Amino acid sequence: MIPIPTLETPRLTLRAHRLEDFETYAALWGNEDVVRYIGGSPSTPEQTWARLLRAAGHWHHFRFGFLIIEEKQSGRVIGEAGFHEAKRDMKPSIEGTLETGWLLSPDQHGKGYALEALQALIAWGEQSFPAMTMTAIINPENQPSLKLAAKLGFQEFARSEYHGEVIVLSRPGTQPA
Repeated sequence: MIPIPTLETPRLTLRAHRLEDFETYAALWGNEDVVRYIGGSPSTPEQTWARLLRAAGHWHHFRFGFLIIEEKQSGRVIGEAGFHEAKRDMKPSIEGTLETGWLLSPDQHGKGYALEALQALIAWGEQSFPAMTMTAIINPENQPSLKLAAKLGFQEFARSEYHGEVIVLSRPGTQPA
């Protein structure tokens, strides 16, 4: 297994998922407000357990993945962010890109944590995988995530249907198609 990086920002630690994160992680993914624009249905503990284990698998097979977002001051797990390869059945395909994703506990919204975490992750991704394009898929009703993506330089390049829902596909404007 390759080492999973730990990234530090002024207020956050981005680190590997741990088995002891499960209870907090399950509460996060089981929260309707968290998943409203990510599939819409809260995850069961069983689904969340598989997601937690899948996080390590991404790092093992691709050398990238998602990291837990931990608030330094409290030590509390407040979300996760990172890159994955989901082999999504959609057109246009985004396979072979660093699909960028994030989620935060609703009580942590509006504090700039997602921007801070993603800036660190994107810098790491650009350094570690300079030839790979980053992409993101976002529900068009998720205005906060669309605004965050825009702050990070992501621009819409297509709309598609995924699992019966319309999604916005975006990538940083300075990267090649």
